[in-house]
Amino acid sequence: MVLLGTRPRGWFPGFHVLGRGTFLAPVEWVDGWPRVGPVGERHPAPAVRRPLPPPSGRDDFDVPALAPCWISPRSRPDGSWSLTRRPGWLTLTATGDSLDRPGHTFVGRRQQHPDCRVAARVEAGSGRAGLSVRLDEAHHYDLEVGGGGVSVVARIGPLCQRIAQHPVPSGPLTLVVDVRTDDVPPPTATAPGRPAPGVRTAGPDAIAFSVEGPEGTVRLAELDGRYLSTRVAAGFTGRVIGMYVTEGSAAFDWFDYRLP
Repeated sequence: MVLLGTRPRGWFPGFHVLGRGTFLAPVEWVDGWPRVGPVGERHPAPAVRRPLPPPSGRDDFDVPALAPCWISPRSRPDGSWSLTRRPGWLTLTATGDSLDRPGHTFVGRRQQHPDCRVAARVEAGSGRAGLSVRLDEAHHYDLEVGGGGVSVVARIGPLCQRIAQHPVPSGPLTLVVDVRTDDVPPPTATAPGRPAPGVRTAGPDAIAFSVEGPEGTVRLAELDGRYLSTRVAAGFTGRVIGMYVTEGSAAFDWFDYRLP
């Protein structure tokens, strides 16, 4: 049986971040009636004659066209991206100065797993660019490079806060976003840390942001994933994690999505 559903996590009422998904459930016939089995997190798909290989989690932007997994909100103007301007890199050009309004330049892929690690190599130059974990214009966390520094910005409805910032040299940097569902801080926590024994966690996950540069890896911040869930923001499409530019142009050497 094929059905639609969600995978809520955390304390009541549960928060789901992957959007509405397609599930399979086993069915057996008993006394002429169908009996549906349990719906699991994973279920083997029926055998097919020509199974498609799973898409690669890494894109080095070495081909002349973007892969089908790349999506953009609403539209993707031809002038906002290029794979030929700097061969082997994806060059993005700003079409809007903020991720808080429609019309910005964003190229991303859906978060497909509760736990994942996303990294991208970016050279922002004089522009402003980065990685964003996004539900919509009013709910997103951004790891941004620009003005000689890297920062983490949280947009939650009417609130916008620069959570952390760190100076970085010019040149390519690797931005990293880690999403995890274990050891998530409880709802009363005001800083990252392991939950106290016997204390339930409330959110679905924790989202950590770091940058890798000449001085090594710098961990900048860790934020509660509840505020980027459909329970908070409404809708059913789930999160998208991707690259963006809000000022000038920036080039991305590669993008890597993998399980931790």
